Amino acid sequence: MATSRKRSPVSPTAKPSWLGRLLGRDLAGALATGGASDGLPVRLSNRTYSGSRNLAVRELGFDQPLLWVVVGLLAWGLVMVYSASIALPDNPRFANYTHTHFVARHGLFMMIGVVAAIMAFQFPMKTWERAAPWLFAIALVLLVLVLFPFIGKGVNGARRWISLGIINFQPSELAKLAVLLYAADYMVRRMEVKERFFRAVAPMAVAVAVVGMLLLAEPDMGAFMVIVVIAMGILFLGGVNARMFFLIALVVVAAFALMVMMSDWRRERIFAYLDPWSVEHALGKGYQLSHSLIAFGRGEIFGVGLGGSVEKLHWLPEAHTDFLLAVLGEEFGLVGVLVVIGLFMWLTRRIMHIGRQAIALDQVFAGLVAQGVGLWIGFQSFINIGVNLGALPTKGLTLPLMSYGGSAVLMNLVAIAIVLRVDYENRQMMRGGRA
Repeated sequence: MATSRKRSPVSPTAKPSWLGRLLGRDLAGALATGGASDGLPVRLSNRTYSGSRNLAVRELGFDQPLLWVVVGLLAWGLVMVYSASIALPDNPRFANYTHTHFVARHGLFMMIGVVAAIMAFQFPMKTWERAAPWLFAIALVLLVLVLFPFIGKGVNGARRWISLGIINFQPSELAKLAVLLYAADYMVRRMEVKERFFRAVAPMAVAVAVVGMLLLAEPDMGAFMVIVVIAMGILFLGGVNARMFFLIALVVVAAFALMVMMSDWRRERIFAYLDPWSVEHALGKGYQLSHSLIAFGRGEIFGVGLGGSVEKLHWLPEAHTDFLLAVLGEEFGLVGVLVVIGLFMWLTRRIMHIGRQAIALDQVFAGLVAQGVGLWIGFQSFINIGVNLGALPTKGLTLPLMSYGGSAVLMNLVAIAIVLRVDYENRQMMRGGRA
């Protein structure tokens, strides 16, 4: 009589051997352990399977800490714009304005920017890649149109705005985003010749030079500097030959130095920056800088308190735009300034990290775009903070996300939305989906 073979008890976590033959050892192993502890996807043939563990809420959607830092900067900027502009109607130049005029307009710009950012987030990065050349062409057309007297609006000797009724649009802000997208798209298309410096760089250099000539005709040298840094940064991050890159960087610096030396008023700004307290400059080109430094001095460590600034009372020009940080330093002191610097450093670092992550996932265009936004926000905030603190010559650049300015806030929010879209697609791909 045949004896029946006893079966060993089956462990609840054990998987039959045929599962390994059917699905493959890696996936069967992942199932047997209840899902890989690191949650890495397993690729079989042309399909991707994720580990079986439940994804935490923070892994879904997009980078929420980045979003909340942006919201915090926007909210703080709104408060500071109100504080810095509340006394402006006492000036005869703004006599027809109410005390809430500038903060109300800034709030309106923010709402328009939020709507535009939500719309921008809806477009996949593939769509932005296809649209990059067209956006660049539109930016060029607007930069030409703003130079016509019956279209462009002149303020303080500069013709930089196109009136759109309730807002004045600044084409140079759109040009920053357009050049950023175009440079990233260009590097992806020219990836095979990136080691051949002149073949890789010459067409992009021509495009930036055309934009530069139009910006200098306004004039807006500050925006041109930001655009050059964005374009060169993307070329460098895209893998252009480093030795030749630094050579062209020296040429660019020499070109900017030559432009400064050939312009009397730019040269006077440099001299005023070197000695803003001199009799010659204190009431001239060094007036803004000297009063900015006075504001920081009054703020000391903890500041004089919100609303307590004296320099905003018609002493410090453009207190709600280019020199908003000086008012913030006077009212919140060294502590407030360090917090702002820390937030911008974290924001820039986080955006660059998202870009590196996209490149690691073989999304080169998306990665270069995100890193370009990081360069834009980081460099412009660095220049504005340096100017306010007297570490750099005076230059008309606003503090991103905080200073008064409709076009700047609008394009900053659209750029941040694109970065959040990059992060969203990164997370999709890491979960085994498609961007």
